[in-house]
Amino acid sequence: MNPRSVGGRFVRRIADRIQGAPEETSSSWDAVQTARHQDRPYPLDYITRLCTDFEELHGDRAFGDDPAIVCGVGRYHDEPVAFIGEQKGRDTQERTFRNFGMPSPEGYRKALRVMALAEKLDIPLVTLIDTPGAFPGAGAEQRGQGGAIARSIAAMVRISVPTVAVIVGEGSSGGALAIGVADRVLMFSGSTYSVISPEGGAAILWRDAGKARLAAGAFKPTAATCYRFGIVDAVVPEPKGGAQRDHDEAARLLDQYLQRQFRDLRAIPTPDRLRQRRERFRRLGAHREFAIGDPAAVASGRVELATGGAQESPRQISGDGSQNGR
Repeated sequence: MNPRSVGGRFVRRIADRIQGAPEETSSSWDAVQTARHQDRPYPLDYITRLCTDFEELHGDRAFGDDPAIVCGVGRYHDEPVAFIGEQKGRDTQERTFRNFGMPSPEGYRKALRVMALAEKLDIPLVTLIDTPGAFPGAGAEQRGQGGAIARSIAAMVRISVPTVAVIVGEGSSGGALAIGVADRVLMFSGSTYSVISPEGGAAILWRDAGKARLAAGAFKPTAATCYRFGIVDAVVPEPKGGAQRDHDEAARLLDQYLQRQFRDLRAIPTPDRLRQRRERFRRLGAHREFAIGDPAAVASGRVELATGGAQESPRQISGDGSQNGR
């Protein structure tokens, strides 16, 4: 079935975009496959290489522990730093144990514990994001999945210590955003970051998760696209062949970027840093739409909205590569 024949105006615009750019669709899907590569380093792989004396914390002090979220405090360059990460697992047994990196409410409540501890001890916080999304099971919803995600986002907005979020693999949906509202957001060049997984987007747009490749081509969750629109602040390069080829080198490259970000963040007064954090996320998604035709006809849905070229990026990149806020 032709994707354009299903759905309303929005779906038809998406279909027109992806059918006109098959190479971009292929590139976006390749990026998704790379981000999901089973040999990519996971948060614990980075933590063990970046830290000494890492002490992992367990449990949310309300329901239980969630192995999909790993968090604790370690010594990073002789200074204490709090870490929160989403862990998928290497083999079938571990992936089942960690629920394929899909956190439940108790996982986010455990993360809240570490956020509170970081603020109490006045130590920086690093979050390592790698998830297809929060767990959508009935049990998780009954235990307050939506509320747990919302409280985690609110806590990250308000926490007073310097925070850095890093997308190390797949960053999809609210499961990623729950621990991604940081002062600086970094992204590995082989990772992806999007409001929903390609399969989820395809299921909504075309009622067919098998069209995930088309969905990925439509919203382009690549590092280049995310940097272009100001969703991430920097793209961390990967070793030749991808982070899955050399975990040690990937951790070394991340270490360089983390040190730079913390050095810059410590130089900013706390009130200014909190204000900049809020303003940064409020800018995301800002755009304008221009209606063609009679306003009443547009309101009734009889006239198409023209959005081509109207979207505004929070960041403009000048010819010399410098960043200009907008």
